[in-house]
Amino acid sequence: MTTGTTESDCLFCRIVAGELPSQRVAETQRVIAFKDIDPKAPVHALVVPRDHYGDVAQVAAADPELLAEMITLADQVAGTLADGQFRLIFNSGPRAGQSVFHVHAHVIAGTQLGWTPA
Repeated sequence: MTTGTTESDCLFCRIVAGELPSQRVAETQRVIAFKDIDPKAPVHALVVPRDHYGDVAQVAAADPELLAEMITLADQVAGTLADGQFRLIFNSGPRAGQSVFHVHAHVIAGTQLGWTPA
């Protein structure tokens, strides 16, 4: 997959570009956070880099500072929309539940979370 660019057929690249609507909740120069359209908790936001990377391993290898910025923004989102306590999930690959192949972190918060790993 392409890294450090945008891809015209990528859903999240199109959201980042403003071609598709989203409810943005926070952003930096390199990262945006927006509400998930199918939330699994009272707070469910996605944290997405503006540049296209296929999964978390790709962004970690190519730009560890960008990955750190994603996590910092996730913490800010949880602090603003919830009580600062949150679960951060990266799905990597289709068998792990990744359906959009532009790296994104799920910020899940706003309730007492249980644990169901699969």
